[in-house]
Amino acid sequence: MLGLLARRIVGLVSTLLVVSFLIFLAMNVLPGDPAAVMLGTSAQPDTLAALRSQMGLDAPMLVRFGRWISGALTGDFGVSYTYGVPVAGLVGERLLVTLPLAALSTFLALLVSIPLGVTAAAHQGRWRDALVTVLTQGSVALPNFWIGLLLILVFASGLGWMPAGGFPGWQAGALPALAALLLPAVALALPQAGILTRVTRAAVLDVLNEDFVRTARAKGLDRRWALWRHVVPNALLPVVTMLGLQFTYLVAGSVLVENVFGLPGLGRLAYQAFSQRDLIVMQSVVLFLAGLVIVVNFLVDMAYLALDPRLRSGAAR
Repeated sequence: MLGLLARRIVGLVSTLLVVSFLIFLAMNVLPGDPAAVMLGTSAQPDTLAALRSQMGLDAPMLVRFGRWISGALTGDFGVSYTYGVPVAGLVGERLLVTLPLAALSTFLALLVSIPLGVTAAAHQGRWRDALVTVLTQGSVALPNFWIGLLLILVFASGLGWMPAGGFPGWQAGALPALAALLLPAVALALPQAGILTRVTRAAVLDVLNEDFVRTARAKGLDRRWALWRHVVPNALLPVVTMLGLQFTYLVAGSVLVENVFGLPGLGRLAYQAFSQRDLIVMQSVVLFLAGLVIVVNFLVDMAYLALDPRLRSGAAR
């Protein structure tokens, strides 16, 4: 078990190093010069050369990559070309919005999808199953930014129950901050809940056809007890996989919803950095997102070992 864990950690670090080089390479072959973007088209050649030297853009690419990755290992991701502040602090501030938003969205999606998926599987072919199928198809088909606009019209502009946008900051208190995140979290969670419900339904149906379930029912075990005690725990593996994928998607793909609600999150920062050609911020944001995907996949693998004793015994052998 410990050997498997060590191999996974070594693989995680190696993958992250390779991905970091690919990110740096991709960002540095993009057309356009950050210094020229900052100074404008009327900049003099000597002024442009001085700014490129100040930004470190005149050094060879491998040298610049070595500086960037060595600084990243110590938490120093450089200084933003646009904002003139350390990138680590800038990304950290935005993560205080995006990570709670993604966590709240994941929690809401899970809260809705597990009961709906289990109910649909338990009543396969009946009206409850048909109703859940229609609801999930509708939620998957609707774009989350459109759902966000609809939520603003109904609950902010119409009823006045929730704020229409903006983020007061966690220093204003947990309740105002969570209130500002609730509508965007619902907008992000609804499509993901539809996908997760369908995955849960399919997984539960597969386990319901297993021999041990039929044996338990033949011995007189109550149907509801057999469903929640034996079927659902054994159907969690594909649900956990999809949950990990959804969390990384919510962190990386929240740019539209963050712009709709005016949230100062990581997605909005990535969009602004791209439009302003702020390479150092773009590299750091993409590196964080890639690292998040790798770490979440690692955690999903560990969850597999915790949920399935057969995998633990195989790892021990």
